Amino acid sequence: MTPSPPIRKVRVIDSHTGGEPTRIVIDGAPDLGQGSVADQLRILRESHDDFRSAVVNEPRGSDVMVGAVLVPPADPSCVAGVIFFNNVGYLGMCGHGTIGLAATLAHLGRIDPGSHRIETPVGVVTITLHDDSSASIENVLSYRYRTHVQIDVRGFGRMTGDIAWGGNWFFLVHDHGLGLEMKQIDKLTDVAWRIRRSLQHSGITGKDGREIDHIELIGPPANPRANAKSFVLCPGGAYDRSPCGTGTSATLACLVADGKLSEDQVWVQESIVGSLFEGSAKIVEGGVIPTITGTAYVNSESTLLLNPHDPFCMGIRA
Repeated sequence: MTPSPPIRKVRVIDSHTGGEPTRIVIDGAPDLGQGSVADQLRILRESHDDFRSAVVNEPRGSDVMVGAVLVPPADPSCVAGVIFFNNVGYLGMCGHGTIGLAATLAHLGRIDPGSHRIETPVGVVTITLHDDSSASIENVLSYRYRTHVQIDVRGFGRMTGDIAWGGNWFFLVHDHGLGLEMKQIDKLTDVAWRIRRSLQHSGITGKDGREIDHIELIGPPANPRANAKSFVLCPGGAYDRSPCGTGTSATLACLVADGKLSEDQVWVQESIVGSLFEGSAKIVEGGVIPTITGTAYVNSESTLLLNPHDPFCMGIRA
């Protein structure tokens, strides 16, 4: 009798940053070679996408979960490499996830307070772990690509927004006319999804034809400490519980471009659930280098069991 394939074990650490979960694989991922993190992402996408699905999709995960794999960096100045993904695909960068990564590496005893370089598929970022366990990310170059872009949103009429890069592509809208409150989640999700569909149908993209897969609705804050509140719809249709690190970076780029934020001035962004990120921007040629600060909490260590006899072993996909 042929022996049954063994159950595969995958060690993960879960955390949340401002309410948004991150699941980081620390052992048991596929071998992705020794190339750059961008090269390793290509191998993961092309040859092991079922692993991504197994980690973050139901029945082990959920649409809200952002996953990550720790990988060896090609850049010797980096303490780690990381590939972020979600229920439908891969992320160039993830701000809340990088703050979660800092908390996870500290939990594992791999970093101490101080600054550390991390290689991502879109470039090297720097995380600084503070003594109070908060962490700051010096993100990749962020910039506004187009401003005052008008679209017709079915059921809501004409809206105007900015297209900006903060590590992912965003469409940022102020004139949506909706209250940014938890009781409005269904309506906010609906209008943000319609905005994304409108962008697709109109052929409106980021630079080099890249899809705009994050929609950010911006409004007045509820917390007196904050400058603005945001609702961010992520690529898979789930909303970001945190203020969104790459979204805050895109916001900072737009504010600087409009002359509304000076260099190193602190901007506080509130999420739809009330959590806060602090952001500031260093002005450079072509845009800004944002720094985003927040706090993550490790809330679980576990081992995922990938049983080949389980019909949903590799996750339920849309």
